[in-house]
Amino acid sequence: MTFAAIKGRFLATATLAVALAGGLPGALAPSAMAAPVAAPIASVESEQSDVAQLTPPKTSWFFINGGFTSNSSVIYDTVSGKLVGHVETPQLTDLALDPAGKFYYVSSTLWTKGLRGTRQDYVSVFDSVDLKLQADIAMPGRLLVGGRMNNFVVSPDGKFGYVYNMSPASSVNVIDLAARKFVKTVELPGCASLVPVPGVGLSALCSDGSLATLSLAGGKSQITRSDPFFSATDDPIFDNFEVDRGHNQIVMLSYTGKVYTATLGAKPVIAAPFSLQEAAGVPAGSAAPNQVNWYPGGVQQMALHRATGQVYILMHMGEFWSHRAGASEVWQLDLASHKVVKRMAVPGEPRMIAVTQEAAPHLVFAGEDETVYVYDLATGKQAWKLDHAGNGVITVAQPQ
Repeated sequence: MTFAAIKGRFLATATLAVALAGGLPGALAPSAMAAPVAAPIASVESEQSDVAQLTPPKTSWFFINGGFTSNSSVIYDTVSGKLVGHVETPQLTDLALDPAGKFYYVSSTLWTKGLRGTRQDYVSVFDSVDLKLQADIAMPGRLLVGGRMNNFVVSPDGKFGYVYNMSPASSVNVIDLAARKFVKTVELPGCASLVPVPGVGLSALCSDGSLATLSLAGGKSQITRSDPFFSATDDPIFDNFEVDRGHNQIVMLSYTGKVYTATLGAKPVIAAPFSLQEAAGVPAGSAAPNQVNWYPGGVQQMALHRATGQVYILMHMGEFWSHRAGASEVWQLDLASHKVVKRMAVPGEPRMIAVTQEAAPHLVFAGEDETVYVYDLATGKQAWKLDHAGNGVITVAQPQ
């Protein structure tokens, strides 16, 4: 292309640019050009706050305490795998559920100046639908121990709460939950781990190997004890035992793997124990040193499905006194036949276990890393893995 041609094209381009800008005679004036279309303005709605409500607790739900990393117990639904809500449970508190499903109860302790000042002990009452605080019931001191299922229990009719205490001797604070007031403190020397007994009062495990029954009927307190049936020094019983309210029975497990059952009443009946390991076809556990075997362990070692009599137990390979170890397997024990009917390898070395009380139950277990696993027992497969869910005591809702 010649220089003249290049010059002509440059001039033509420049002229067009000026014309479009409205700078030449005969060019379109800005007012004659099409007006730009304004972008539509999104409507802004005013923010409105509301409060979601829950249903009363379902049998598919479980409550897991956050331990020292949280001040709440988180509610999850095993069917959906979703978080449902939180119940306020500060450190070293105990959660109990109203048998009628209307309230959540938490026994708590605080000091007016953090970890010093005036100590206050009380039972908090939360509505189960909106989780609002209904009342704080003041009481004398309670035992500050975490990870225990049976320090705070509620009577089957929901009228009374029983809070374990030690100041300095063992005792029980009796709370009238209907009237929302403290009633009295009753001594229970040498015993702990409470279980309500309908029409009688309470039972508790004792350091002399007996089962104590505390009668509260008629306004008078009277303690009777069974004959010793275990050795608290040679083969202790785990204090996180399971309670079957439908059959008025408790299921207990010793460090070596002996399974005990007791039918509660004014005079409890304690059945002869049997070996969990022998129920699985392996040698019985022993308290002798250097005997490697399968042993139960963890903090919350077993879970009972009440309707079917199936017990799920955390098991690990180790020696006697390795009872705090996490599990590599869960054993399913059929209480009626005294047989281990299934062994399941599990991840995460769990130290807590629970089973929901649905007709088609879910197994829930957790380790120290706060990961919670939910297994569908109908298929034996993992249904959910919940990260950062908690590592404290797991509580399940009972059928209404």
